[in-house]
Amino acid sequence: MKRFVVLLTVVLMVAALFVSCGPAKPAKPNIGITIYKFDDNFMSIVRNNIDNLAKAVGEDKLAYSIQDGQGDQAKQNDLIDQFLTKGATALALNMVEPASASVVIGKAQAKKVPVVFFNREPDAAEMAKYANAYYVGAKAQQSGTFEGEIVAEYWKANPGADKNKDGKLQYVMLLGDPANTDAKYRTEFSIKAVEAAGIVVDKLAEDTAMWQTGEAQNKMQAWLSKFGDKIEVVFANNDAMSIGAINALKAAGYFKGKKYMPVVGVDAIPEALDALAQGTLLGTVLNDADRQGKATFDLAYSLAQGKPAATDVAPLADAQNNPDPKGKYIWVPYVKVTKDNFTQFKK
Repeated sequence: MKRFVVLLTVVLMVAALFVSCGPAKPAKPNIGITIYKFDDNFMSIVRNNIDNLAKAVGEDKLAYSIQDGQGDQAKQNDLIDQFLTKGATALALNMVEPASASVVIGKAQAKKVPVVFFNREPDAAEMAKYANAYYVGAKAQQSGTFEGEIVAEYWKANPGADKNKDGKLQYVMLLGDPANTDAKYRTEFSIKAVEAAGIVVDKLAEDTAMWQTGEAQNKMQAWLSKFGDKIEVVFANNDAMSIGAINALKAAGYFKGKKYMPVVGVDAIPEALDALAQGTLLGTVLNDADRQGKATFDLAYSLAQGKPAATDVAPLADAQNNPDPKGKYIWVPYVKVTKDNFTQFKK
């Protein structure tokens, strides 16, 4: 009997051990997110959208971290290493230098962690090397085209825009990061659209202000000192720079009485919409931060759970703009924004 009690005790202890050490619950989905720079006007909106969507899921269902790359690719690489070390099951990355994506893709692939790049497009050949690499963004060519069309419409409707009556449009161009695909295509396609409208252009100057308001203001001040009223249009690769140009123009006495300078940008950030309301910005192009943020989060969250990539964000539908049969790219459409429709984009 004593032996039976001992045996029964051992059996019960082993059973209890199996119960307590039964199959572990699957780890929570864990998304590592990094933004190239937190103080970028547009990316701060995208970041806040992603953060709000992640919070809405709840801490019990999702672990996530959003970190600032501070405009430093080496720092951002360290952050990505930390995400992977801490068990990230998906990455969502807005790269400081899109050309460095190949290194990140290699790290993610080695760990079998899917990665969603957003807003700053990596090289397509690098993306193709990893089946679980995705991209969310907008076609920069489209934004440049829309900028150019806004200017062309204004030029044709306002004969007085040709200040020196030489039949040419004299312009200056504020560039974003020269290494960034968006900066390249916005510059190229804005001018192509003006020329496609039958307008002869004459570039007075172009220079990078690295997407920054302060730098753009300094560049514009220098151009005004050099060219003065010879400048007939200001193009900016984004609205942070268009606001910088407007600040310089205001300081030089523009937008008072009949002294006017058409300025166009991209992003339709709140400051740009305010400038449209005040009549200091001719037009901008909506870079849809809400839909980019949602599509990025949707993809990353579904992948982090081990599910197929999915989002209910409607991308560009036509084959020319969205030639991606494998679903690795989500192209969010741009929208022209002028004084006629800007109120519908104000929040």
